[in-house]
Amino acid sequence: MDVELFGHSFFQAATGGILIGLASWLVLLAFGRVTGISGIATGALSAVTGDTPKRLALLDWRVGFLIGLVGGGVVVANMLNITSGLADRSPVLLLVAGLLVGYGTVRGSGCTSGHGVCGLGRRSARSLVAVAAFMAAGMLTVTVTGLIAGVGA
Repeated sequence: MDVELFGHSFFQAATGGILIGLASWLVLLAFGRVTGISGIATGALSAVTGDTPKRLALLDWRVGFLIGLVGGGVVVANMLNITSGLADRSPVLLLVAGLLVGYGTVRGSGCTSGHGVCGLGRRSARSLVAVAAFMAAGMLTVTVTGLIAGVGA
């Protein structure tokens, strides 16, 4: 099969999906935990402030996972000369968006990786509702911001 037939983005998306699925399987196998990025980040932050040896033991794999998550993306983006497209975005807008995503993951008890990748894979009804809410909120946000900015009008 010729990968160029489907375009460069198809290959990148398929490779990313395979690696995300592999990483979630490895975390489940190694630690018996569902891979939710928001839960891993929250656990790493709470382990920093915790005093118990158990929390500090959890810090190792969580920090390693987060460093690998960000570092792997940077390495591959540099190898393939991929730009993020975020350079033309307002830093304030990105900060507000990040805070809203963080608030939403706390309110929803998880994020797209935990509910979308692992929860749906485990046939969780709760995760199906959460993913439907994520998708609806995303579509609504794009529509409203597009109308405000005059995009597509």
